[in-house]
Amino acid sequence: MDALELLLTRESALKLENPGPREADLEVMIQSALRAPDHGRLRPWQFVVIPEGNRAAFGELLAASMARRNPAAPAEELARERGKAMRAPVIVVAAAKLAKGHKIPEIEQLLSAGAAVQNIMLAANARGFGAMWKTGAPAYDASVKQALGIAPDSEIVGFLYLGTQVGGGIQVPRPVPKDYVSVWAG
Repeated sequence: MDALELLLTRESALKLENPGPREADLEVMIQSALRAPDHGRLRPWQFVVIPEGNRAAFGELLAASMARRNPAAPAEELARERGKAMRAPVIVVAAAKLAKGHKIPEIEQLLSAGAAVQNIMLAANARGFGAMWKTGAPAYDASVKQALGIAPDSEIVGFLYLGTQVGGGIQVPRPVPKDYVSVWAG
């Protein structure tokens, strides 16, 4: 697929199923992430792969996070939270490893991690897979980070759900560039 066509037609998947990306596909996706812009060559990225066989345990982690935030959460809400781990055959947790106090501002490190995530999303589409980028309260839960082996001073920037796209993508109106661009007159 042509690179510009990929950029102009990319969409987030609405529903994903098997097959998910194999190890070789994931390797290419991660390699593309490692090409993200990176001021200072800090390489502020960390990726934790949740393979299909570990999704139930990941679902329990999500439900436990919700239960800590809301001890009165009804069983249905906890089940819905648990079910998020079943959205796709493969999940990649992306984090920004922040070098606090470094001359490169933390915002630039976060932006680099975001660019790495976008590269994974594009690489997934280029390899014939659909992808969703989600966050939510578990992304900001210290115990979730700890369980995933992510340092306390790092930030989860997304849960990337990867698999075969079923049906269309999320339908949103395509913005018109002129609505977002101005020309500085000096």
